[in-house]
Amino acid sequence: MAEIATIARPYAEALFQSAGADAAGTAVWLDELAAVASNEQLRQFADAPKSSSEQVFGVITGVLKSALPVMAQNFLRTVIDNGRISALPEIAAQFRVLKNAQQGSFDAVVHSAFDMDSAALADLSGVLEKRFGRKLNLQVQLQPDLIGGVRVVVGDEVLDTSIKARLEQMKVALTA
Repeated sequence: MAEIATIARPYAEALFQSAGADAAGTAVWLDELAAVASNEQLRQFADAPKSSSEQVFGVITGVLKSALPVMAQNFLRTVIDNGRISALPEIAAQFRVLKNAQQGSFDAVVHSAFDMDSAALADLSGVLEKRFGRKLNLQVQLQPDLIGGVRVVVGDEVLDTSIKARLEQMKVALTA
């Protein structure tokens, strides 16, 4: 995995420098490209000797929900021409780290048993920012096996207030 990180770093840094003030907008289309590039069938198609760069570019842009700006198209062509499609998810991750460092914020993944509306998410965001002592960018992922409550992951810190975690704690206490 270190090899992919090493390959991705110069791309992420160059893209971050060229994005300038529009780092947030760049992160949106870069995350979309990373999601598409994480598809195994696409990577196999891109690695096939009979697939041209133009065909790979056409497939990727055809799958995207929105049209890419010129900067994104140029970036994608560079990545394809250099055979680095598989590095796109890592490029996006490293770009997010650079963007967050510039903004003084951190990514947080909220695992929830149920879908959260915007008001509940805003309330949770305020509580979590106080708890972790930093500005957070929340991303919600549904995880029904939690039964209830939430599990929040910020970097290497985890706050687990789910019913599943409480049941596990009771199980350990009763069997000890």
